[in-house]
Amino acid sequence: MTLNTLSQSLTTGDQDMVRKLVNQALEEKIEPSVILNNGLIAGMDDVGEKFQKGEMFIPHMLLAARAMHAALDILKPRLVESGAKPKGKVLLGTVKADHHDIGKNLVAMMLEGKGFEVVDIGVDAPPEKFVQSVAEDIQIVGMSSLLSTTAPFLGETIEALDKAGLRSRIRIMVGGGVVTQTMADSLGADGFGQDAAVAADVALKLIQAGNA
Repeated sequence: MTLNTLSQSLTTGDQDMVRKLVNQALEEKIEPSVILNNGLIAGMDDVGEKFQKGEMFIPHMLLAARAMHAALDILKPRLVESGAKPKGKVLLGTVKADHHDIGKNLVAMMLEGKGFEVVDIGVDAPPEKFVQSVAEDIQIVGMSSLLSTTAPFLGETIEALDKAGLRSRIRIMVGGGVVTQTMADSLGADGFGQDAAVAADVALKLIQAGNA
């Protein structure tokens, strides 16, 4: 098999074929990290590019996400055995009083597609939940707000992280329907993504800058 076929199947959201091809690649003794990077991540990069160009829409991305999760269910144990490390670890949540999760879920999917480990604390997450969830290995905290009425909780959450003494060792990303680059800058966020694909790219750049 070629890993290009795996990438194409992931892009089209063919869950059964993706599962079959991952198992086949493992049977052919292809390293799990190679399957991840050259097959799955390459496919998710293609999904992100198509989404940004308007050639792919949210329903298609959700199909790709389902296929990606099916592949990771098979691959994660092998990656752990091989000692492969994720690109980074990201904490995601939708802020207090906001119950919207489609955008957050798409960001989580795109982050996993870039090789990140994601901890999702769900929706309607108050500032203290973000604070309590920042484990020592969390490098980025991403928070979303779809509504103008919940946007103030972005600032409150960032302030709570600062007061808890966590701000200096994490990078903060914000996003959601109501959020703009200007708002992100005024909040003191380190990154902003206007859509899921951009958010994943921004997260990768933040990690690379921190490792430089």
